[in-house]
Amino acid sequence: MNHVSIRLCLLSLLLILLIPLPCLAIPAETVSPPNPHLNEPKPTTILVRVVAHGSMVLGKDMGGARVTITDAASGKILAAGLQQGDAGDQNQIMRTPRMMGEPIYSSRPSAAFTTTLSLTHPILVEIAAEGPLAYPASSQRAATTVWLVPGQDMTGDGLVLHLFGYIVQIEHPKSGESLIAKDDVVLRASVRTLSGALVRPHGDWDSRKVQIYGEVLIGNRVLERLQLFYNETRAGFEAPFFVPLPKDAPDGITLRVVAADPANGNIGLGSAKFPVLAEQLKPPTR
Repeated sequence: MNHVSIRLCLLSLLLILLIPLPCLAIPAETVSPPNPHLNEPKPTTILVRVVAHGSMVLGKDMGGARVTITDAASGKILAAGLQQGDAGDQNQIMRTPRMMGEPIYSSRPSAAFTTTLSLTHPILVEIAAEGPLAYPASSQRAATTVWLVPGQDMTGDGLVLHLFGYIVQIEHPKSGESLIAKDDVVLRASVRTLSGALVRPHGDWDSRKVQIYGEVLIGNRVLERLQLFYNETRAGFEAPFFVPLPKDAPDGITLRVVAADPANGNIGLGSAKFPVLAEQLKPPTR
């Protein structure tokens, strides 16, 4: 091919590139009609589970727990009721290893509060729980705020609220019982988690990790602090103490038992008042 032919080929190629191509018609995108159901109320199921921190679920044996769901903006109560049911499977909750996200309380039947709300838009709510209802002296409260979205159910373990504390009850002497001055009396108390599980040595709730002690008070003044020891037969913690004279305790004495686990924040106490009688008023022995 000579130089003239090459130049002609290049010129032809240049002309082809310069010729405008016809515009390709791009069809307009089809606009979907608005969904008429977007603003309709949607049923939304909310499950709340109230548990004793580091322990089981608050079940019917402990009176359960009271749950309230409130609109955070208006203060309107959207739902309220009682959690009732079983405390759950102790082996599953306390001893079974699991990966993050695996169910803890819902793998076996356990107590919960469930309600279904009709929602048209996302709403910020406060969910609060109080219990155990059968032991008002040890009752605790917890609350949190969460967003609820229409149609997005909250199930499985649900929203879990942890209540901190212990149920501490003075079993002996009985509250209000008159004590005789100079008597050697045994103070005995039981300690349980808020779900009702006994705190004892070597158990799932090991008392060796909990500071448990008693106090004898006159008014607000601590007269004596008692180191309590576990009595397996009576399933309680006990220690002896001497009753003071009536002149030193004209209004009687108060016995107080404290259980505190500094590692997990559980703290509970029980107290009772007792009148003190003079030694000569002691009933005669037979």
